[in-house]
Amino acid sequence: MQAQTQWVATSDQQRLHVKTWGSEAKPALVLVHGYPDNQEVWELVIQQLMQDFYIVTYDVRGAGKSSIPKHIRDYRLQQLSLDLESVVNAVLENRPFHLAAHDWGSIQSWESVTEPKFRDRILSYSTISGPCLDHAAFWMRQQFKYQKGKFFKQASKSWYIAAFHLPVLAPFIWQFFTPEKWDKVLQKLEHRKDLPFNPHIASDGKHGIGLYRANFIPRLTQPRQRFAICPVQAIVLKQDNFVSPELIDEMPKWAEDFQRVEVDGNHWAILSQAELVAKYIKTFALKND
Repeated sequence: MQAQTQWVATSDQQRLHVKTWGSEAKPALVLVHGYPDNQEVWELVIQQLMQDFYIVTYDVRGAGKSSIPKHIRDYRLQQLSLDLESVVNAVLENRPFHLAAHDWGSIQSWESVTEPKFRDRILSYSTISGPCLDHAAFWMRQQFKYQKGKFFKQASKSWYIAAFHLPVLAPFIWQFFTPEKWDKVLQKLEHRKDLPFNPHIASDGKHGIGLYRANFIPRLTQPRQRFAICPVQAIVLKQDNFVSPELIDEMPKWAEDFQRVEVDGNHWAILSQAELVAKYIKTFALKND
């Protein structure tokens, strides 16, 4: 499986490592990875999709081979949306594209999916285990008021978010995560022993903490009303250890064209059930092409 590689400069002069896969004649599909991953996490899914799409992937800032920002503020959602814009403008020029994202890639992609300037540019969006933080804030407030059980269930899954805000401890701990140790974590979560592991895990984990620190408190304390500008599909992972499927209940309020599909899998189903995840992405994208 061969990819073409290039570098794209962002609006604030970071450098993003970008890969393209397949024929440019096919519909364009952009895949955005989560935390603590880099774009290599998509390769099993790409194997299933590159016959039907021209695929674009990139290491988000601070991950993989992309450059590492100096300041926490450089990880704000608004800037991450500008990064996506820089990538698609450089690689696809004015072409419309489909978008699919996982975990933090999904969280940050919601910023673009709810931006009016992307109307008619983003054709469809498949979100996996990454709700819009603004939507999540509204949901959490409702649950705390009326269904505290659901509120505390999600809060228990999100304990690590508070830990990531600790100024020294969180980045320090990632130094002890070798690729082999991370592989054991994934094996336990996904009940598979043949999963590819991330050789950059210590660096990706350490620097990606900026995503949490730059965005969670502002968005959860001051949520905005953000409406999707394209059809949205939520691929819900029923056994997800980090994101409650109940969070998806909020999405139809913010997406006029919305559908939900379920996978009996855990958080990294893009690795453990790549063929099934790819099928849902493909079906939804071609339906809206």
